[in-house]
Amino acid sequence: MVGRPVAVFGGGYIGLVTGAGLAELGHRVVVRDINPEKIELLQSGDIPIYEPGLSEMIARNKERLTFTLDAQHALADAEIVYVCVDTPPSASGDADLSRVWAVVKSLAGAFHLRAVVMKSTVPVGTGTRVRAAMDAGGLAHVGYASNPEFTAEGTAVHDFLHPDRIVIGAFDEQTARLIQELHHGVDGPVVVMDVLSAEMVKLASNALLATKISFINEVATLCEKTGADVEHVARAVGLDHRLGHHFLRPGIGWGGSCFPKDSEALRQLASNTGYHLQLLSAVIEVNNLQKRRAIQKLKDELGTLAGARVALLGLTFKPGTDDMREAPSTVLAARLLAEGAEVRCWDPMGRPGAAEPWLSTSRHATPELAVEGADAAIVVTEWPQLKEVDWARAASVMRRPVLFDGRNLLDPVGMRTLGFTYISVGRP
Repeated sequence: MVGRPVAVFGGGYIGLVTGAGLAELGHRVVVRDINPEKIELLQSGDIPIYEPGLSEMIARNKERLTFTLDAQHALADAEIVYVCVDTPPSASGDADLSRVWAVVKSLAGAFHLRAVVMKSTVPVGTGTRVRAAMDAGGLAHVGYASNPEFTAEGTAVHDFLHPDRIVIGAFDEQTARLIQELHHGVDGPVVVMDVLSAEMVKLASNALLATKISFINEVATLCEKTGADVEHVARAVGLDHRLGHHFLRPGIGWGGSCFPKDSEALRQLASNTGYHLQLLSAVIEVNNLQKRRAIQKLKDELGTLAGARVALLGLTFKPGTDDMREAPSTVLAARLLAEGAEVRCWDPMGRPGAAEPWLSTSRHATPELAVEGADAAIVVTEWPQLKEVDWARAASVMRRPVLFDGRNLLDPVGMRTLGFTYISVGRP
């Protein structure tokens, strides 16, 4: 297959993975972003995010992958435009589509285009509005498709090349075929549907995954009340082929760039139609409470957090990424500081930035240094490095060896044998 010229608008997480992935498939890709520092970094051969395998894929395809600040440069030879810009929540709770509309506006006069593809997560009905705007702007002959992304941070390169499915929503069969051809070489089934349904798929998928996490966390709380072990329960439940084991992992709740935003976006979408998504509202509430329950467990054990020294082990919302967006650690740090605790932190990749609550915390190079003199530690992110810690030494340097394992990463019997007061999620 002959590679096609593609313009990707948005050099963030999804834009970079999409651009690099399409270049890997043989297409000629120009990624456009409005951030000069980001583009300069990319042009120098570096990338602004950490994602396993992404820098190697970008380097491997440098002859087919370029970066620019200039929208017209990106559009000059493009047949297909991918929209991969952020759609953060607005003050009303609806998705802020200002960046999407900025891209649509920049397409004026690009009569040579064959298709515009929406990769950004947008409310259901956005495609219909964009289609109308394109028609009014003389681009009625240019196809439009919704091609939602389902990549997970930490495995995004693999997910792009070996997806569970490729969803294509289009207004016409010709555009759907074009986008399907663009993915030639990707190992995954293609599901073609209407644009409205494709827009709903992304929101519904993330909401269901979030539901599974909140559900097992609810079960974990009940296990704590009854003496059952949630790990045994989750393992047996997950063996049911109708349910599966994915995301049945109890812990301190979900975060990241997708689950919080998409769950709220779906709930807001329902509210705007006059419908209340009761189940999803409960899912969000359970997740919000889960982090506060962790703080309460420490208070129950220590008596008070005022003057206590607490180490947060892991800051990113999940291992294998440097993403701090909506990370549970932010809520934990803020709550600990509000209770009067001193907060010490360790993470191999996370970069919290110069903002509260992180300005009031201290960073340490190793978990052992973070727990030194601490009254308690919390496993926040299940980084594999935490399994390699010399926990016997860690217990000896802590003021009080209290450990709340918020990810059920460690062995309860082994940790208690080392002298820890060991607390976990849903395990007796």
